[in-house]
Amino acid sequence: MIIAYDGAQIIDVACPSGALEYANLLGAAPPYAIELATTSGRGSRTSSGIVLAGGRRLAAVTGQIDTLVVVGGTGTKEAMFDERLLVQVRRLAGRSRRVASVCTGTFVLAAAGLLDGRRVTTHWNHGDVLAGAFPSVAVDLAPLYVQDGNIYTSAGVSSALDLTLALVEDDHGPTLARNVARELVTYLHRPANQAQISTFLSAPPPADRLVRDLLGHIAAHLTEDLGSAALAARAGVSKRHLTRLFSTHLGTTPARAVRAVRTEAAAHLARSSELSLPVIARRCGLRSAETLRQAFLDHYGVTGDTIRRMPDMPRPLEKQQGHSSEDMTAG
Repeated sequence: MIIAYDGAQIIDVACPSGALEYANLLGAAPPYAIELATTSGRGSRTSSGIVLAGGRRLAAVTGQIDTLVVVGGTGTKEAMFDERLLVQVRRLAGRSRRVASVCTGTFVLAAAGLLDGRRVTTHWNHGDVLAGAFPSVAVDLAPLYVQDGNIYTSAGVSSALDLTLALVEDDHGPTLARNVARELVTYLHRPANQAQISTFLSAPPPADRLVRDLLGHIAAHLTEDLGSAALAARAGVSKRHLTRLFSTHLGTTPARAVRAVRTEAAAHLARSSELSLPVIARRCGLRSAETLRQAFLDHYGVTGDTIRRMPDMPRPLEKQQGHSSEDMTAG
């Protein structure tokens, strides 16, 4: 169930509903029942001026809910002080298996008292306001989305698609989630100031679909086993064929590609947060501050402290020298 209000961002509604629609078309079993609900039941005028017809009146919703999604938008400023809305959000959250917010929808969940003591994210441009308004909420602007218990919060706008694909994968497995992404013709780009960005992903995507899917998986699962054996198993190919694909379409090996994505993610996180370098190393799958330091030197020719002081993101070195530590950090 998606909760909207006047001034909601239409993309915040369309991303989760569209992804779930395709999941149903591609065989989600049981299928998702996609509903829009508002306080009045009369629909909502989105921030773009397009009016969404309301399917349900919130107060009339009874029974258990699988996933409750609260969207964001310019109307959040009024929504977070609408006690009628907040009462229903609190009530329905208690009936839901999981609760999610898109973009500034995090403010509504916080105003409803659902985020106290939890780690959350929101649109990068509203993080300071969220942290100031709700000091009991731990705001982390680095990830695209955050799960804390049964509460999911996403960074904003199109990141709702990344979150919804993750929910589909949790419910029905990675194959259906990948098929949904393909049908939506989506590619896992990350906003420029988010930790998950990679120049492998911001460049024109490789022609090979399997390599595209693996790059998206790598960027979204930095701390997991990303060794050649694991990637080959995920793709359903041999390690030799995986190496051949990466060489042909990326001009590098799987291990070096993984290391580059992790290093670039760490660089963006270093610039967009005040997290310590050891914490950044662990979050990006590089294990230790020393490994991260060497990765920065190999990839950019500078240290993490230098990257933080630079006015712009450094460019990767045109030619990287091989290091034995690459294979060690690829898993």
